[in-house]
Amino acid sequence: MSAKAISEQTGKKFLYNNNTLAAVQNRFRYVNVTPATDLNRLAQEHPWLLTERLVVKPDQLIKRRGKLGLVGINLDLQGVKEWLKGHLMKEITVGRAKGVLKNFLIEPFVPHTQDEEFYVCIYATREADHVLFYHEGGVEVGDVDAKAQRLTVAVDDKLSDTQVKEQLLTHVPDDKKDVLASFIVGLFNLYEDLYFTYLEINPLVVTKDGVYVLDLAGKIDATADFICKAKWGDVEFPPPFGREAYPEEAYIADLDAKSGASLKLTLLNPQGRIWTMVAGGGASVVYSDTICDLGGVDELANYGEYSGAPSEQQTYDYAKTILSLMTREKHPNGKVLIIGGSIANFTNVAATFKGIVRAIKDYQGPLKEHEVSIFVRRGGPNYQEGLRVMGEVGKTTGIPIHVFGTETHMTAIVGMALGHRPIPNLPPVAVHTANFLLNANNSPMTPASSRTASFSEPKTTNDVTPPKKSKAGLPPAKATTLFSSHTKAIVWGMQTRAVQGMLDFDYVCSRDQPSVAAIVYPFTGDHKQKFYWGHKEILVPVYKNMADAMKKHPEVDVMISFASLRSAYDSTLEAMQYPQVHTIAIIAEGIPEAQTRKLIKIADEKGVTIIGPATVGGIKPGCFKIGNTGGMLDNILASKLYRPGSVAYVSRSGGMSNELNNIISRSTDGVYEGVAIGGDRYPGTTFMDHVLRYQDTPGIKMIVVLGEIGGTDEYKICQGIKDEVITKPVVCWCIGTCATMFASEVQFGHAGACAHQASETAVAKNQALRDAGAYVPKSFDELGDVIKSVYDDLVAKGTIVPAQEVPPPTVPMDYSWARELGLIRKPASFMTSICDERGQELIYAGMAITEVFKEEMGIGGVLGLLWFQRRLPRYACQFIEMCLMVTADHGPAVSGAHNTIVCARAGKDLISSLTSGLLTIGDRFGGALDAAAKQFSKAFDSGMLPMEFVNKMKKDGKLIMGIGHRVKSINNPDMRVQILKDFVKQHFPSTQLLDYALEVEKITTSKKPNLILNVDGFIGVSFVDLLRTCGGFTRDEADEFVEIGALNGIFVLGRSMGFIGHYLDQKRLKQGLYRHPWDDISYVLPEHMSM
Repeated sequence: MSAKAISEQTGKKFLYNNNTLAAVQNRFRYVNVTPATDLNRLAQEHPWLLTERLVVKPDQLIKRRGKLGLVGINLDLQGVKEWLKGHLMKEITVGRAKGVLKNFLIEPFVPHTQDEEFYVCIYATREADHVLFYHEGGVEVGDVDAKAQRLTVAVDDKLSDTQVKEQLLTHVPDDKKDVLASFIVGLFNLYEDLYFTYLEINPLVVTKDGVYVLDLAGKIDATADFICKAKWGDVEFPPPFGREAYPEEAYIADLDAKSGASLKLTLLNPQGRIWTMVAGGGASVVYSDTICDLGGVDELANYGEYSGAPSEQQTYDYAKTILSLMTREKHPNGKVLIIGGSIANFTNVAATFKGIVRAIKDYQGPLKEHEVSIFVRRGGPNYQEGLRVMGEVGKTTGIPIHVFGTETHMTAIVGMALGHRPIPNLPPVAVHTANFLLNANNSPMTPASSRTASFSEPKTTNDVTPPKKSKAGLPPAKATTLFSSHTKAIVWGMQTRAVQGMLDFDYVCSRDQPSVAAIVYPFTGDHKQKFYWGHKEILVPVYKNMADAMKKHPEVDVMISFASLRSAYDSTLEAMQYPQVHTIAIIAEGIPEAQTRKLIKIADEKGVTIIGPATVGGIKPGCFKIGNTGGMLDNILASKLYRPGSVAYVSRSGGMSNELNNIISRSTDGVYEGVAIGGDRYPGTTFMDHVLRYQDTPGIKMIVVLGEIGGTDEYKICQGIKDEVITKPVVCWCIGTCATMFASEVQFGHAGACAHQASETAVAKNQALRDAGAYVPKSFDELGDVIKSVYDDLVAKGTIVPAQEVPPPTVPMDYSWARELGLIRKPASFMTSICDERGQELIYAGMAITEVFKEEMGIGGVLGLLWFQRRLPRYACQFIEMCLMVTADHGPAVSGAHNTIVCARAGKDLISSLTSGLLTIGDRFGGALDAAAKQFSKAFDSGMLPMEFVNKMKKDGKLIMGIGHRVKSINNPDMRVQILKDFVKQHFPSTQLLDYALEVEKITTSKKPNLILNVDGFIGVSFVDLLRTCGGFTRDEADEFVEIGALNGIFVLGRSMGFIGHYLDQKRLKQGLYRHPWDDISYVLPEHMSM
């Protein structure tokens, strides 16, 4: 959401920290008081409290505090303390909101007269910012909207002192005009710079000393955080008065901030029995409306939504938060949980439901104890699998879970949950997401001619209507028809799934060519990206910059922007530089309102239609769809979106637009065109823009509008109907009727879904539409019935003549999606049993990485998991780490280190230098661990005495691996071996093979003192003892690890540390190319060559 109210303290901080407002006198002089404040220490921390007269007031977004007697004026510090004793933690009622006073502001009292008080307010609308000024201020200012002077500043325009004086300060004494004009201009600049959406000061006091800001209320655009973070600092947004700030809300807000998805939670009544977990910003409002319509407002516990394809883990975290909250207090009538949603466009329903199922399993005990019944309704990609797992968990846990799909009206489960309608015992619906693979008529293609017009008017073409010619001096008019069967688009962003969905839609609509001409993606070089066109593969060009794409594809007239909220503004500005572009869809949510308003202004000047921001896009059946609109092919076929019908719709919500596709396809001959304008406060185009387009389109016979609380766009439709500019039947319903029933203000999922005055409520707008002559149902539940009634009437009059259905061509399913649905199986190219990175957390041999650290397993423990798939005993982990330490390096003279050094000095990189050293490891250097383990094990296991083993190896002419050292001897022992020996003897349960090897050493050193058991041999035989006696392996498993070379891995891993050290050492010392000296080479040539 965008516009969020800030505390008075935060607003004044913004003002006081701004150097341009030099006239402000009372800067940095305030104290915040909460229940945790020690009132007796106030004077020590703020000495000025002892010398000033003071004002104290609550700072909790309470309006008209003066009239409510909530301001203590002209008090000394003792008076403030007495005043706080009577108000701190006191419960009061403001309007219908009941809350506790717990946050106060103490400021210096400013002595002044009534004629020194003024009123100033700045607020934003779609086309401009408005500055209101009144020459009287304070508690009795009255209706400022009616009597204040008003100055309108168009978007991107500046405010001057002259304008302020001439238009606002006409009733102000001359001696105060200059200072007030300067202050108001500075205030406006601050308002713009800090992305305020509303800023009110009342009273603003101007004395001979300067300007004093007494009371302030403000809202800032929270989505501008990425722009204003350095200027704002850390901002806390207080809840509306009457609603507590709960830690669970903060937790979900934090999840939301860290996620690309949308996660919202507002607690309304934690003791309530009706809880919701709804997918989609629009759908969440519809469910709340329906609950309140059916009398559940006092029992509605929460408002919230999850959308934007959250991961399984994110959905799990969201669900467990709600389940935790609803199972804290019992309700005598039990509780209900409504897991609802519209038909998703791109969210994998099964994946999100898996997260919810995990949470239900974790909370199954408390859910049964609190007698919770769960009602589920959902549609969208893979929803059948999602509903199946949800039904299964109900059976296995014993929790009553009632599951419904798209065959059930979206809000029908609310009536079932509240006991207003029976729960049908539906048999399982025999459908699957894979249905679109089947073609009942065996028709390879659908004749293109049947797709070119409204379903009821097969002969009308769907080509683009050129923009109407604008009058001289006026900006160019926008096109009536945005999309046709020949529309070509550029997609900004590497959204391969969305592009493939568009191409599949094109194919099933029997388009001649794909609608996506190119992709722009600045983060890679120019290349081609492979996609499917029906059964064939095609290449779509990808460009690094937009200029190249536009130049090479002059036929493109639509841009679909998947740019992030940070880059959407710049990329849209760039797209509008090209006259060929007449429609731009902006998908991103969270673009600051000020940026959107600038885009709207430029688009209007250039005659460009913007759909969005914060939208899924739009769809024109049989012609074109934007990105993920309409969902997957099974939904497109189910809702008959492959050919045009007679009904056009416009909504704010993307998810609800897909629900409208479903409702309209079940009630009429289908959709002609549908657009989701987006949930922001200032969408690029309005309801009226599209309704007028539909009015001018012959193939459209009736119009459906799904309006929303907030804004006044719907009143333009009312006026259009009254003025007979709109003559086609309009069915309209505004969601958000529940808002008027809540005691405190609730910001719904969409940024624009908040009423700032009575006329912006859904109830008021529905009544106005009804009065104007639109067809308005009593509730969303009845929307489908009203649409059907109007449609049937048009058919009866002959206005609509339904045509015969023609089956679409089949489109093969992508392999990855078919596998997701469990429709196919294929042998894997790889198998692994040691690690799994697919989930939320990395897993080592079945152990989560957080557990690895929590239990301090160390490198030895990790190596045990990854190499041996065992959780080894502590002493075994320590032994592994000791082996790595003693084998890490043995100086620069050994072959591996030497090779690494030579390679590093030749200018090679780390990987190449390390590899050259590792390639020298073998039986002669470092690779004797496995060989020693095998030789000693074989001799010991066969019952051969040590002397017999030595004699046999000598007789066979073989070296005993692990015996012998170039430098060390029985008289100059290797301390590495001694350290390991002491540890092994102290900690290993048994050392049979090591003892055997030490007996062999006694024999070999008696012949030659340097034929000792070296570090390779020691580690090899000790590891065999470890594997055989630690209790984690069978004898066969232990022998297998030796056989497959696991022990040499210890030397490779350990020595890699040393090789890297030598590489870094040579680079640090800046050593040049190595050339071996001649005098260290013996040149031995054949005699005939030397002659």
